[in-house]
Amino acid sequence: MPVTAESAVGHDELAVLKLLALEGGLEGDVKISCSHLADRLDASNQTASRRLQRLESADLLERDTVSDGQWVAITDAGERALHTEYEDYRRIFEADSEVELDGTVTSGMGEGRHYISLSGYRRQFADRLGYEPFPGTLNVDLREDSVRRRSAVASLEPVPIDGWEDDERTYGPAVCHSATVETADGERYEEAHIIAPERTHHDEDQLEVIAPDKLREVLGLEDGDHVTVSVGDGR
Repeated sequence: MPVTAESAVGHDELAVLKLLALEGGLEGDVKISCSHLADRLDASNQTASRRLQRLESADLLERDTVSDGQWVAITDAGERALHTEYEDYRRIFEADSEVELDGTVTSGMGEGRHYISLSGYRRQFADRLGYEPFPGTLNVDLREDSVRRRSAVASLEPVPIDGWEDDERTYGPAVCHSATVETADGERYEEAHIIAPERTHHDEDQLEVIAPDKLREVLGLEDGDHVTVSVGDGR
């Protein structure tokens, strides 16, 4: 989530976001006053106002101030922040927590094939994942609800892939998470991983999946086919 020195978002602000969601802020605009919010938080009006300002500055909610209060609505980024909190609590209270992401198979640009084939990555894949991946990725366009849910993957334990360099350039680090790919017909592949640059907020609507085998052939997949990718902890 975007955080600046002027508007640090922490647990106090997330508590406000949760209260607004309970008031209906995920469904649309809700009207609320700082005094009402202050009562719910057992805090002063000024404190309640500051927390709303920080959430707005971080693009987690939108506000429209009127004479007798303000209309607020939780943004998509705010909903993702709440999903992350939810998945943290799932990990505490539920065993074998997973994040299910739905989407459709699509053709990539071929970049995954190039990077996965590089020796500096392949050595780490063999050591940390237990296999050398097929030289290519299965690309999945996520549905809108899964794009929002994807932020919960950050609460799962990753397998880190270190950055490295050769004589020509430096290659950045990445993170992997164990994954199971299931087709619309119920066929499952359980030895896959999703892979993503370690620090990125781009292409949140796409997943790249690696595996020892060519997933398109093993699962009989074509562009446009529906798949569910269940993402879990670690290796």
